[in-house]
Amino acid sequence: MEAQLNRDLDPTQRVAKVQIMSVEELRARVQEVMPGIRQVLEDLVRIESVSADPERAGEVQRSAEAVAELFRKEHFDDVQILSVDGGAPAVVARKAAPEGRPTVLLYAHHDVQPVGDPADWNTPPFEPTEVGDRLYGRGTADDKAGIAAHLAAIRALGDDLDVGLTMFIEGEEEIGSDSLPAFLEKHQDLLEADVIVIADSGNWDIGVPALTTSLRGLVRADIEVRTLTHAVHSGMWGGLVPDALMTLTRLLATLHTDNGDVAVEGLHSGPAADVDYPEDRLRAESGALPGVHWIGEGSAVERLWTKPAITITGIDAPKVDGASNTLTPAARAKITVRVAPGDNAKNATECLKRHLEARVPWGADFSFTVVDTGEAIAINASGPAYDVARDAFKQAWDGVEPVDMGVGGSIPFIAEFLNAFPKASVLVTGVEDPDTRAHGANEGLHLAEFERVCLAEALLLSNL
Repeated sequence: MEAQLNRDLDPTQRVAKVQIMSVEELRARVQEVMPGIRQVLEDLVRIESVSADPERAGEVQRSAEAVAELFRKEHFDDVQILSVDGGAPAVVARKAAPEGRPTVLLYAHHDVQPVGDPADWNTPPFEPTEVGDRLYGRGTADDKAGIAAHLAAIRALGDDLDVGLTMFIEGEEEIGSDSLPAFLEKHQDLLEADVIVIADSGNWDIGVPALTTSLRGLVRADIEVRTLTHAVHSGMWGGLVPDALMTLTRLLATLHTDNGDVAVEGLHSGPAADVDYPEDRLRAESGALPGVHWIGEGSAVERLWTKPAITITGIDAPKVDGASNTLTPAARAKITVRVAPGDNAKNATECLKRHLEARVPWGADFSFTVVDTGEAIAINASGPAYDVARDAFKQAWDGVEPVDMGVGGSIPFIAEFLNAFPKASVLVTGVEDPDTRAHGANEGLHLAEFERVCLAEALLLSNL
């Protein structure tokens, strides 16, 4: 890769030297293919490929077949639907690299999140609907738009495509990519590449492109405290016997300091990029009420990207309506830790467990069960492929410099790619923006930004 891309030139000169067509010519080509790409995206959104729903396994298979057919029509040499260890179907399609040219792997996923309560949607979740400047529907952004963006770049370049391509469209990303490590190990030869473009993230804002260079990891654990063998009358025993709910809440309260910083010792924190996140934008995008104060210390992006966070995401307790006057014998909670880049899931798990075990009140029985984990990542986004990518973003967004962005959430499979292909340049891009609402109701794709994403990828493939 270094031999193919590295030149004794600055990035702008390098791109100018190898560019096969002008930006305006490629922009015109992208605009020409967009109606067909829009149709492809809408057809994919109508397939209810919810990987978390066993009853929709047939839809996930139908989605994989539809994606495979798209790449067959683009004359890929080898198109396969593959799975490993009972995992969901993934599509792998390949075009061989011309002699001396790099191979680029383009990743996206064709499975989607569950809809949740359909009543929360303003439009039918699986019927793509344009409202204003967005196309709404489950998967319009996350991540069927990633598939469509790859396809748009391929169609726009046509016979002028001068790199090898491997498409890897996964089918179980939304349920944790459990079979991905085995898949990468079994099919490493099929997926070997010089550059990997992962289209499953987003941009800094409407009109401001970004490369995602860090993501927090994840530890989820279920805990339980038990103080009684069975429920007893609160009037008879209250004041002497601790109930499990008060025990659990006191234990959970130890996870944070009074100002909201994480109180668990041994977790890593680091600096973040010098990016301004305005107060009004924070309020609007987070949905925080006007009178709510932010928690923790440090810049907003440090607290969101490079410091650990702990959230109580679920509690099992008697419902308020119909609750009886009894002491609750046992109570459970789900704790989610976002692990800062530079830390690892094993350390975070050990620190959390040690903290809780040392602070269980009143001698209650305590259990700790790990649900799942994912590693944090920090990408050294330097080198010729990143230079070409940044220049492509800048041209597609009419001169706007791209941001190196962190993400507070987790995409654990990226660490799997970094481990499996340590010599490849991994570029994490995407179609989302701060109001995409991925995973939630009214998921929507900003159509003008989507076209810029398609142009940027076409420029990237052209200039590699």
